[in-house]
Amino acid sequence: MNERSWDRLLKSIEDGLVVPVLGAQTLIAPGSNDSFQAQVARQLLEFYNSEPGSHPLPPFRELNEVVTRLKHDHPIQDLYGDIHDAIEKLAPKSDTAIPEPVRQIAAITHFRLFVTLTPDDLLARSLRTRCAVNEIVHSPYLPTSEGTDLPTDWLSRQGEVYLLYMFGKSRPAPMFAIHDEDILEYVHNIIARGSHVPIKFFAELQQRNLLLIGCNFPGWLNRFFLRLTNLHRLSNTQRKREWMIEALKPEEELIYFLKSYSEGTEVLSDISPTAFIAELHQRWLARYGETEALAPAQAEVVPHNTLFFISYCRAPDYPAAVKLVESLKSLGVADNEIWFDKSVIEPGQDFRECILNGIRTCRYFVPVISSSADQLDEKFFRREWNEALDRSKSIQGRSFVVPIIVDQTYDPEQYQRVPRQWKDALHFGYAPAGLPDEQTNALLKKLIRAERQRSV
Repeated sequence: MNERSWDRLLKSIEDGLVVPVLGAQTLIAPGSNDSFQAQVARQLLEFYNSEPGSHPLPPFRELNEVVTRLKHDHPIQDLYGDIHDAIEKLAPKSDTAIPEPVRQIAAITHFRLFVTLTPDDLLARSLRTRCAVNEIVHSPYLPTSEGTDLPTDWLSRQGEVYLLYMFGKSRPAPMFAIHDEDILEYVHNIIARGSHVPIKFFAELQQRNLLLIGCNFPGWLNRFFLRLTNLHRLSNTQRKREWMIEALKPEEELIYFLKSYSEGTEVLSDISPTAFIAELHQRWLARYGETEALAPAQAEVVPHNTLFFISYCRAPDYPAAVKLVESLKSLGVADNEIWFDKSVIEPGQDFRECILNGIRTCRYFVPVISSSADQLDEKFFRREWNEALDRSKSIQGRSFVVPIIVDQTYDPEQYQRVPRQWKDALHFGYAPAGLPDEQTNALLKKLIRAERQRSV
């Protein structure tokens, strides 16, 4: 790309007209040849005491190759859970596990929509360091209660981004793509407008320019994907644009096809995906500066009409509250459906009224109960509890307060400062250290399902 091309791209990004689509080739450290997908594939082989074989695994297609080998001798259903375990093992919940290219693309604050083609949560974790992340998972096999899409007012929600998992998100169940036939099924589901297709998100993709970075699609999928994300046929000269950053050779059939029928697609094969991201990040910083990069992280993000309001005592119960929030997200609750103040200090006066308004508009109020918090007689979380008690007086016929104990022992009667109204009338959930037990997990699923059905 020449200077003029970079200038046009940066202006389109600033105007909110570009969506990055990130593939397996972005999950690699600059200057390295070892991708995250290759590590997962090797770990899967290790689980089954299997050797890689005499032929090297195809670059950035390692997982498909290993699954294709293993599925002949092992139940395919087991492989999903094993791959999920491999991802969890290789990407521990720490910032050090996030590849630098992912950090760099996530730092570009003009991007509000993201698409990932891999099932890991590395991009989501990197984005959360600067803003709230609303994860939208496309999978034909999701439970009915977990389907989500882009809200109609997403543009007005400052300080929030939306991340689409095109081929599902990793979990210990067959709800994400692990081989080419899975990917074919996911693409068919989109074309057929089948189960859990985020139609609003796709509508935005069809109207915006795409940065296809290191996607490494199988040959047949490139053309399908380009057409899926366009309102008009590829030969229409008035349509939007794509930049495909991919190591393609000039003689490849896809290059010939794009040059002949898709003038809006520019293939950048002279620069690696990681090098492209590094240069884009550097140019973006040079133009917009660190101030732009840091501004969203400094602003408080105020959720609207949330599904769950998490009320907790900040100092002792923050770790348990974080685990509880993560559990809700694993059940399909989006970031913007949870009010969770991450600050470990008491809120300032200006933000206190926002918090109380959050209690007045949430669907379920979840007080986190612990013996440590019970010893404190004057903290702001007690003001939150009183606000919830007051609102409860006007609610009949449905659940509102859902208290959850996070201590290791379950004994609702031991807490001296928990409101008597709750102890007398409500069942207390149980989530030691923030991890819900089976009964509490079932209750949360029931509440989520009821809300999804109510919203239909």
